[in-house]
Amino acid sequence: MGMNETPSGERLHIAFFGKRNAGKSSLVNAITGQDLSVVSDVEGTTTDPVSKSMELLPIGPVLIIDTPGFDDEGELGALRVKKTKQILNKADVAILVIDATVGMSDCDKELLDLFEDKKIPYLKVWNKSDLIADDDLDGVVVSAKDQIGIWELKEKIGVLGNRGSNEKKLVADLVSPLDFVVLVVPIDSAAPKGRLILPQQQMIRDLLEAGAISIVVRESELEETLSRLGHKPAMVITDSQAFSVVSEIVPQDVPLTSFSILMARYKGFLETAVKGVCAIDRLKDGDKVLISEGCTHHRQCDDIGTVKIPTWLKQYTGKNLIIETSSGIGFPEDLSEYALIIHCGGCMLNEREVLYRMNHAMDEGVPFTNYGIVIAYMKGILARSIELFPNLLKLLNT
Repeated sequence: MGMNETPSGERLHIAFFGKRNAGKSSLVNAITGQDLSVVSDVEGTTTDPVSKSMELLPIGPVLIIDTPGFDDEGELGALRVKKTKQILNKADVAILVIDATVGMSDCDKELLDLFEDKKIPYLKVWNKSDLIADDDLDGVVVSAKDQIGIWELKEKIGVLGNRGSNEKKLVADLVSPLDFVVLVVPIDSAAPKGRLILPQQQMIRDLLEAGAISIVVRESELEETLSRLGHKPAMVITDSQAFSVVSEIVPQDVPLTSFSILMARYKGFLETAVKGVCAIDRLKDGDKVLISEGCTHHRQCDDIGTVKIPTWLKQYTGKNLIIETSSGIGFPEDLSEYALIIHCGGCMLNEREVLYRMNHAMDEGVPFTNYGIVIAYMKGILARSIELFPNLLKLLNT
């Protein structure tokens, strides 16, 4: 996977905020070296968040997000401010661009309060320094127009955005070199034609880096593959949709889990998902369940979220449930009406966005779980699918 193909969820998200005409777009263009944003002398030229995936030295693969002026006025302005707040939910680093010729405004202070409240690492950047004599300012002093302080700003963003994510592993920490790991990948009408979905690609790459041996099969070839191996695999990882049939085939002494469960662990919400899944047994007629999908274009994910899980839920509970769905970056602000939230594995979302959604649900007392956990629970094989993680088994038993 080349640098330009790094998935959005794995890129450092750098979002630029500030008042209209503070020079956000000019600064973004100075940092990236390309015309990412519209620049004009007219206040408020950027009317929607503008995003671009790119490689930014010395940081690496990033997603740059330029936002509308936070002080935008009128009905449309209120909507733009709302969008700006949504961007905060997925920003790894926030850059507050302040017009050095005007100074810190109440609007800038409100943004700083939001950064603090959402615990987002941020930098105060004083732009238009070429127009002032005094540069004794708290933060980074730059001039987008004269290219002053741009490299120093990049360095500081890199330091602030170093989340240690390279040390996290999807599965490599659970296997040893030369271990056999069998990946079960159903190929049906729901799968993207000619390719594997992102979690499957990432799992194979992670196993390669660990020196383990990936064996990729369909569920229809799984039994014959296991008999021909002549060696017990260290683990079998399956697509959640094939959990039931795979569980019957894989011997009990072989660890079995799913792509979805491992992705939830990687994104940091597996423990919450295990705790939340038991809410299924408390669902009543008329309860609302939100099924939230992180991407908008993977037909396989969409099929699970909008068709299969709702069907299985109603069959399992026997209740007349109200099922609502969301996809992509859309996620309801008010969650109080839901009895349960079932989220996808989050492979297309960055970690901050997934954890924001989880914490948002926790704040409102709404159980939060994920696709793989729900499917395994309803099929009666959840305990087996998380046996790799004894601490989670204890949660399930309590």
